[in-house]
Amino acid sequence: MAGLELLSDQGFRIDGRKSNELRRIQCRLGVFSQADGSAYIEQGNTKVLAAVYGPHEIRGSKSKALHDKVLVNCQYSMATFSTGERKRRPRGDRKSKEMTMHLQQTFDAAILTNLYPRSQIDIFVEVLQSDGGNYCASVNAATLALIDAGIPLRDYVCACSASFVNDKPIVDISYLEEASGGAELIVATLPKSEQIVFLEMNARLHEDNLSPVLDMAVKGCKDIHDVLDQAVREHVGEVAATSGLE
Repeated sequence: MAGLELLSDQGFRIDGRKSNELRRIQCRLGVFSQADGSAYIEQGNTKVLAAVYGPHEIRGSKSKALHDKVLVNCQYSMATFSTGERKRRPRGDRKSKEMTMHLQQTFDAAILTNLYPRSQIDIFVEVLQSDGGNYCASVNAATLALIDAGIPLRDYVCACSASFVNDKPIVDISYLEEASGGAELIVATLPKSEQIVFLEMNARLHEDNLSPVLDMAVKGCKDIHDVLDQAVREHVGEVAATSGLE
């Protein structure tokens, strides 16, 4: 990525965004009739589908059942055509297992798990097109799918990434910005309380720069929350109109 100018002198990034500007977000709820809840989201050129099943009885070994809360089962996978290079293993590789674990940790902290003891909720996430921010788009899609399924959450879970380029924090990192080798901070929050439920940084960042980068990522989560909340309200309005409830 040598020679690539991530932030111009005028303050614009490779894709024309300003440092504090999110990629364009488009999303829909209720895209699958077979699932209890589903959603599709586009964040820039990253496109993700999420489906939720449950709560239902524990499948397989009953020993997995938790007597005081629901078992949150996640599966993250990438379509074989999601990147420029065709993937041989869409799931089961080290990266997919790691992302699955991260999603499970995130939603364990957000779902009101104590309401469904000895039950299971399945969250399936499929990345259809990857252009950076896969974890963030997956969290945001899964949040919409859980809301569509009517599963109680402490709050929306919104995820956003941030980095530090030319002494300036930038938000919502694209693939080119990810691949530049700079530090990337990924955060998932419950926006109303600003509680952080997941935080990861993939490279060293000077402690003086950590606070502005974290603030930028948390602000990004709040901006994403506004978009997701609007999508949920529109979806509820459409469902109410088709059901004759208005």
